[in-house]
Amino acid sequence: MEKPPGNPQPVVKPQFFTFGGPPNEFILESGQKIGPVTIAYETYGELNKDKTNAILILHALSGDAHVAGYHEGDNKPGWWDLMVGPGKAMDTNKYFVLCSNVLGSCYGSTGPSSVNPKTGKPYGLSFPVVTISDMVKAQKALLDSIGISQLVTVIGGSMGGMQAIEWTLQFPDVPKSAIVIASCAALSDQEIAFDTVGRNAIKADTEWENGEYYGRDKKLKGLAIARMIGHITYLSEEGMAEKFKRRLQSGEKNLSYKIRYEKEVPCTTGSTVFDKDFEREFAVESYLAYQGEKFVKRFDANSYLYITKAMDYYDAAAKWGGGSLKQAMKRTKAEFLLISFTSDMLFSPDQSKAIVEALRVNNKDVSYIEIDSKHGHDAFLLEKKTMNENKILSQAIKNFLLHSRV
Repeated sequence: MEKPPGNPQPVVKPQFFTFGGPPNEFILESGQKIGPVTIAYETYGELNKDKTNAILILHALSGDAHVAGYHEGDNKPGWWDLMVGPGKAMDTNKYFVLCSNVLGSCYGSTGPSSVNPKTGKPYGLSFPVVTISDMVKAQKALLDSIGISQLVTVIGGSMGGMQAIEWTLQFPDVPKSAIVIASCAALSDQEIAFDTVGRNAIKADTEWENGEYYGRDKKLKGLAIARMIGHITYLSEEGMAEKFKRRLQSGEKNLSYKIRYEKEVPCTTGSTVFDKDFEREFAVESYLAYQGEKFVKRFDANSYLYITKAMDYYDAAAKWGGGSLKQAMKRTKAEFLLISFTSDMLFSPDQSKAIVEALRVNNKDVSYIEIDSKHGHDAFLLEKKTMNENKILSQAIKNFLLHSRV
C-alpha cells in the first residue's frame, strides 16, 4: 500500500465479507433470519503464519471500520489513528489489526439502508431487530472466514466495550484478553432515557416518514436533534465551560448586546434585549447545531434507532448470569484491562468498577485505570496528540499488551 505524500499511514481500502445466503441465512438472537449479510472491514499490519497476532477493534455507536490510515483522496485519517500503526499502542509491525462495521450500521455492513433482496428496496423498518450479541456473532463469522481462531485482544470504547465484554462471554476461548474503555455491562436507566429521547426526536420528524425516506432529499432534523442530545452526554460540564465560556456567536463575552424580542416593540431588561426568534446566539448552540447537521450528512436515521436499541437491550448479567454480573463473569477466560474517565457522565467510572469487582470475585486477571480528564466520554476519541489523556491511554494499552500473559 502506498503512502499519500506527507502522511505517515498507508492508504487502506475497505473490504467486504458476505455470508448467510439462502438457505443458510444468519440467525439472529431474536430467532429471525436475515441473509445474505455483508460485513465491511479494514485490516492493518500482517497476519502471521500461525494467525495468532490478531487484534479486533470494536467501534462505538456511529463509528465505522476505518480505524487508521487514509482512504484514497482523504486528508483525515481513521478515527483511532493515534492508537493504530507502526510503533503505536497497537503496533502494526507486530499485530494484525482488524475492525469491522457492525451489523445494522450504514457504513458498508448490512443495515436498514441496505437493499432487501426480496423486495429490491431498502429494508427500512422491515429490518429485523439486532443485538450486541448479533453484532459479535457476525464478527465471529468474519474471523472464521479469515481463519482466525484466537485473538490477542478485543478492544473497544463505549458500545465497542460492550461488544468486547460480549466477546469474552459468547466466545470465551477466542479472545485472550479484552480492553474495555469507558463502557459498561448494561446501560443505566438514565442512559436508556437519553437514547429514548433521541429516538423519539427522529420518529417525531415528519420527514422521517416512518423510515421510508430513502432516495429523497430529506433534512431529517430529528436525527440532528438526536445527535445534539447525544453529543451533550459525550462531553462534560467542565469541558463545555472551558470550551464555550458562555460566549456568543457575535464574539461578545456577555449579554450586553441588542437583539430583537419583537420587531415592533422591543422588550428590554437592563442592557439586554431578548430574542423571540431563538436564534443560535451562544457558541454552544452553534456548536451543537453544527454537530447535528454534520451527523445527518453521514449517518442513517434508521441505523441510529436500531443501534441505540441494541445498546439498551444489552445486559451481560441477565444474558449470561441469571441477573448476576458476578455469575456471568465466571464464563470469561480473558485477561481484562478496564479504563474509565473521571468526567464521563455517560459511562461513569462506577460502571467500570462494577465489572472489575465481578471479575475479581471470580479470581480473574483484571487491571483498572481511572484517567483524570475534563473531556468527558469522548476523551478516548479526541484527536489532539498533545492531550495528556491520549498519552496515558496509549501507554496503558501498550503496557497491557506487552506485560499481560497473552
